[in-house]
Amino acid sequence: MKTTIKKTSEIDKKWLLIDAQDKILGRLATKIAMILMGKHKPSFSPHQDCGDFVVVVNARAIKVTGKKVQEKIYRHHSGYPGGLKEYNFERLMERKPEEIIKRAVKRMLPNNNLGRKLLKNLKVYADSKHTQQAQKPVSINV
Repeated sequence: MKTTIKKTSEIDKKWLLIDAQDKILGRLATKIAMILMGKHKPSFSPHQDCGDFVVVVNARAIKVTGKKVQEKIYRHHSGYPGGLKEYNFERLMERKPEEIIKRAVKRMLPNNNLGRKLLKNLKVYADSKHTQQAQKPVSINV
């Protein structure tokens, strides 16, 4: 029995469209991460970019459970002394709703060069309009 590994030129990548309207953040992020890694394909290989491209629309309408709207904190550091910035979920949703989904998916991908490459295959939009019409993304129900 031989294990076959597809070459980069043989990998079939599709464009998928996901509507985040009234979806739970964590459950949606796990599905997106699996699609980006290619775990839904029989030709999955953990060291290759064999996943699909994902376009997420309506990020502004994402839901979270419990008291996460007020209590979930997002942090980043500017790199300067005293440069820690903190935002709660509600404030970040007003400013950058796309960032919430990107951060959730990023932390579910491998923490290496491949994970950073896979994150570039994710396009997130706050509203229902997106700029990937030319790629003809196929709408999937998650």
